[in-house]
Amino acid sequence: MKITLLTVGKTTDSRLEALIDEYRERLKHYITFDFKVVSLSKSQQSASLSVERQKQLEGELILAACNLAPITRNPSPVTLILLDEHGKEFRSIEFADYLQKRMSAGKDLVFVVGGPYGFSKEVYDRADGLISLSKMTFSHQMIRLLFTEQLYRAMTILRNEPYHHE
Repeated sequence: MKITLLTVGKTTDSRLEALIDEYRERLKHYITFDFKVVSLSKSQQSASLSVERQKQLEGELILAACNLAPITRNPSPVTLILLDEHGKEFRSIEFADYLQKRMSAGKDLVFVVGGPYGFSKEVYDRADGLISLSKMTFSHQMIRLLFTEQLYRAMTILRNEPYHHE
């Protein structure tokens, strides 16, 4: 069982990257955690791309990185959860319970941070769930840090360790 955070685009702030790496290191004590980045190629990056075309291209990268085709009748090899402003919000303890239930299903979990315009219809159609980390809007780089910390917090909650306080 593995949990992956898949992101569109790189983190360019070295301070955020250092904090993300700290939580990635801490997570090794609990789970197999992978961090994948997908980006449009230089030839695909263009100011002339429409928002829909950019979402479509990013969606193809996301599905390919998860070894998923657009909707098929075959059961998905992973549980795909999108970090999306329209998703369900959780308190930290509720998120830990949600993770426990998802992990109990035995499939790898992939959480996805999309590009600046969100996800394509194909990615939404393939998703097994949507989670919102807040009603507020954060940069895509900040979401990576916030999610990684919340994942670590959830692991400590599940193990009854003292990191989280109620």
